[in-house]
Amino acid sequence: MPENEELTDKEPIEQEAAQEEEKTKKDKKKEKKEIEALKLENRTLSESLEKAQKEKAEASDKYVRLFAEFDNFKKRTAKESETIYSSAYMDAVEEMLPIFDNIERAAEFAADEESKNGLLMIINGFHDTLAKMGVEAYGAVGDEFNAEIHSAVMHEENEEFGENTISLVLQKGYKKGDRVIRYAMVKVAN
Repeated sequence: MPENEELTDKEPIEQEAAQEEEKTKKDKKKEKKEIEALKLENRTLSESLEKAQKEKAEASDKYVRLFAEFDNFKKRTAKESETIYSSAYMDAVEEMLPIFDNIERAAEFAADEESKNGLLMIINGFHDTLAKMGVEAYGAVGDEFNAEIHSAVMHEENEEFGENTISLVLQKGYKKGDRVIRYAMVKVAN
């Protein structure tokens, strides 16, 4: 009898072991499926992340380019505005200079002292206004000739003046800062 009992006792253990083995196989299959599902999800998320990073990089690049373009636009516009203002300013002053030249000539040849004094007051007022505007006259007898700001219309040999010296100013020059409004028309000695 003990032998039969042993067989009977072994059967449930073997059945239990077989069930346990089957359960382990099912668990392993289930784990494999879960791992595959997680790997697939991981690949999908990685691809989505890469796509999002590319889109972010493109948007960032677009933003940087747009900002740089806007900054260049602002600088260009400011420079153009300054240039337009400066050009209009210079053009207006240049248009008034011939009138001023005529007033100076009239003062030189004024018939009476009262007329001359009146014209000199106008000339002084005009000089003051130009000075307030930052415009200065240049080109005086004895100055050294500079081709960048003077226009030589005559030349003479004259021992009274040094070489390359202005001996006569035919028309004063005017400038604002470094910009020449009108070149001085001069006669150069030696």
